[in-house]
Formats: sequence, structure tokens, C-alpha cells
Amino acid sequence: MRSSSGEHFVALDHVRALAAFIVFCGHFLHGQGFGPTPVPGTPIRLDYTPNVFPLAILDEGHTGVALFMTLSGYLFARLLEGRRISYSLFLWNRALRLLPLLLLVVVGIGAYHYLANDNFAIYLQMVKWGWLLPTLPNGGWSITVEMHFYILLPLLLVLARRSPWWLLVLTAAAIALRAFIFWKTGKVQATAYLTLIGHIDHFLLGMLACYGRNWLRGRHWLAVGVALAIMLLYWKFDQDGGFSGSYYGYSKPWVQAAWIYLFTFEGIAYSILIAYYDATFQPKAEGVSGVAARIGAYSYSIYLLHFFLVFKMASFVDGHIMQLSGRFYLACLWAVVCFLAMYPIGYLSYRLVEAPFLRRRRPYFSDTKSSEHLRKSENSA
Repeated sequence: MRSSSGEHFVALDHVRALAAFIVFCGHFLHGQGFGPTPVPGTPIRLDYTPNVFPLAILDEGHTGVALFMTLSGYLFARLLEGRRISYSLFLWNRALRLLPLLLLVVVGIGAYHYLANDNFAIYLQMVKWGWLLPTLPNGGWSITVEMHFYILLPLLLVLARRSPWWLLVLTAAAIALRAFIFWKTGKVQATAYLTLIGHIDHFLLGMLACYGRNWLRGRHWLAVGVALAIMLLYWKFDQDGGFSGSYYGYSKPWVQAAWIYLFTFEGIAYSILIAYYDATFQPKAEGVSGVAARIGAYSYSIYLLHFFLVFKMASFVDGHIMQLSGRFYLACLWAVVCFLAMYPIGYLSYRLVEAPFLRRRRPYFSDTKSSEHLRKSENSA
């Protein structure tokens, strides 16, 4: 997807597509209890297929959000590196990018609650505080976290220009804060996962990896080692209770405490892999690569809209096509099929809802040369 800077990174669209797919799989597998880790409220069966480390990460689909946010830190460091910007225009562009579809989803769900007389007043309160608290529907809480990151971004850029080491200092401070919360309350998962307290690691480490991307170019074995490490971590994490187990209190104790540092490990792994992929490869916007890039371009629509369909898709396949209960690997294959079915929905949403507002974005670089480049790029886009 072409940004308001006129730059287009196909490799990063691939990362967006992957992140959306991981989130979709997590919901598809857990919505009906098809994953190897049972979900409270579903019958506990003894026939769960044991997970293997390459696929366990799909059962922990929440990590797709971590990939999205690490990418955001990397991308904005990439776009804004060494440049002066108009911060108000930057925020204007981000609002045009995120708010139209989010508002449509919020209003649509609100209309449903109103017509069904289903806790409409409570829903209004949730929306009212959604700019500050993680209360927006359909994953909208993650947009709130993104906006909080944008508020801090000027400070982070100033610190990074003085010394990238400041980003590591802030990451250490975030780890210390999560450790303190865990020490005082005995739990930290919800607070960290739903707010910037946890996800700040992803943004900071994504920015840091951007500054070191040239060093990561061509380091294939490092990338392979990092990918294996994060998959093995999630294999063990998922096996011992995972996201649901730690939330509902039936996971092993180390999983509960893992939320202190899990965001840091995700940020390190994903930032390295993103920077390596972006610096090493130049994929084209054609063929299979082009399809993946277009899925990445529509990933925001897919992310917000899949909540309306993913659980119904899983239920329909299990009830009308073939039984998926206790058949984790088969459920993963069906998750791929159903995710691809979201492609036309994402396309229509992007064209009809997102694109008209994206055309109203304005150049936000302050220097004349960059602004002229922006005008030419956007006129030709």
C-alpha cells in the first residue's frame, strides 16, 4: 500500500498479510475450541491433536497483533528517519487512515445493540472511553494503542536521533513496570496486552531494528535462527496453557509470569525478521507476491471485519462440511481457506470505505524537497 509519503514497500505489505493471517487463525481455532489448548466454556476433550512448533504460533494468534505493532514502529522509523515533519498533518493522515472504517464498525455494532435493546447504554460508555481504555469492539482496542504510540512518536524520534540506546532504556523501563505490576497484583497479562504498557516494546524495538537494517541485510542464518526461536518459544508457551490458560488461570505458573517479558522477545524477534526481510529482498507487486501484497494492503479491513465472520465460518465448516473438533491440523488448513475468503471483503471495504479518505491525505514533511516529491508521487499514484 502506498503511504502518504509516496513510498511503497511490497515486503512490508507481505508482513501485514502474515500478521492478519495469524490473528485470523487464532480466532478461527479458538472460537470453536479447535486448537490444542482448550478454551474455557468449551467441552474439555482428550482428543486434542498435539501441537508442533511451526503451527503452535497460529494457535496463539494474539502474536499477530505484536507483529502488526512491531511493523508500525519499523515503518514509521523508516519513513521519518532524518526528516522534519508537520506533526499535525501526520496525525491528520493517520486519522484518515484509521478512523473511517473504525467509526463505521463502531456505529454498525452500536446500531445492532440499539435495535436489539442489548445493553446499548453500556456500549456507549465503552465507546466513550475507547480513546483511552481498551474498550472499542472488533479489535479496536489495538487502534487505541496505536494512537497512544503516535502521541509519543515525536519524543521517541528525538531520543532516537540523540542515541538509539534510549530506545533500549525505555524498553527496560517497560519491562520493569510490568514486573512491578505483576509483583503487586500477581497478574499482568490483561494490563500489558491491551495497553501500551506491553506493546511499547514492539514499537521501540521495531524502530531500533530499522536503524540497524543494513547490518541485517543478507544474514540468512540469523533470520532462520530467530524464526525458529520464536516458534519454539510459542510451542512451549502454548503447550503450557498459552494466552487463554494464563487469562483464565489454568496455565503453568511460568506462563503467567511470561507476560512480563513476552512482548520484549516478540519485539526482538519480529523486528529482526522484518528488517532482514525488508533489507534483503525486493519482492515485486506481481504474481503470488502481488496477491500477498494486496492482502497486506487490505489487512486493516480484514482485521476489523473478520470478527463478524470468523467464528461463523468455523462453526459452519465444523457443523456442515466436516468435523474439525480435535483435528488441529485440519482446522489450520480450513483457516487458510476461510482467510482467503476474506480477500474480496477486504478489497471492497478498502475501495469503498478506506480509499476515498486516503485520497484526502496531505504531505506532512516540512522541507520543500520532500513536499515536492510527495506531490509528484501522490499525483501519479
